[in-house]
Amino acid sequence: MTDHARRLRKAVLPVAGLGTRVLPGTKTTPKELLNVVDRPILSYIVEEAREAGIEHIVFVTGRSKGAIEDYFDHQIELEAQLIAKGKTDILDMMNAELASAGEMSFTRQMQPLGLGHAVWCARDIIGDEPFAVLLPDVIVDAAPGALRQLADVYAEVGGNVIGVEAVPESETHKYGIVDPEDRSGPHIRMKGMVEKPPRGEAPSNLSISGRYILQPEIFGILENQPRGAGGEIQLTDGMARLMKDQTFTAVEYEGVTHDCGDKIGLLRANVALALKRPDLGEQARAALTALL
Repeated sequence: MTDHARRLRKAVLPVAGLGTRVLPGTKTTPKELLNVVDRPILSYIVEEAREAGIEHIVFVTGRSKGAIEDYFDHQIELEAQLIAKGKTDILDMMNAELASAGEMSFTRQMQPLGLGHAVWCARDIIGDEPFAVLLPDVIVDAAPGALRQLADVYAEVGGNVIGVEAVPESETHKYGIVDPEDRSGPHIRMKGMVEKPPRGEAPSNLSISGRYILQPEIFGILENQPRGAGGEIQLTDGMARLMKDQTFTAVEYEGVTHDCGDKIGLLRANVALALKRPDLGEQARAALTALL
């Protein structure tokens, strides 16, 4: 690890969103707890964070999100029933997801003011440390995990590291897009970024895909960040300002991204991950073939 790359220990998961793109399923269930195959979306995200060496996860929550905290806690009655029925394999799987002492913190985003504001809400828990941000409705099917790939680059180059993936030119207006200084290698030095550029005006086809490693100086910027696209405090805008003083490296990670905050994306994730499962893949393929 370079001397300027302070150890990455903490991650922020902004889970306050209402999940309007997947209503009515999220009317009473947080979108992060919608199932992909046989476990919630959030289970995949936390697993990815832990694999990358994250020791402390900060959930930025909102109203009606108490079930997220409960998911990572013991459920005494259910555990007792599983023990009584001898279903220890399921119990072991559940226990593996439980939060260890002090591993998780929960703080509220009191107003829906955007991703930048959600990240800022975690400032006192993160403190003066680098930290990761993982969007909790984006599953990246990758080995090693996407954040692990970013963390390896961060250990080499320090600064700020952003996960990106190529999208069709016709789709760039839907995403935050990076402006690369060059694209000659696997690590792309960035000179700018823009949130949802107008059609035909994107500086590249590399979209910011929901995985970040940021330095704590971003908090001071976000505190006074004017509202941007959609009338929200955009994390992209804050990063663009921080880029004037610090390096940003884009990493086009290896893996398949599933946007589970969208109905078709959620369906695609269920199908793709079920087909990969050694215990379910054959049955899933047979069921899909019969339907088609």
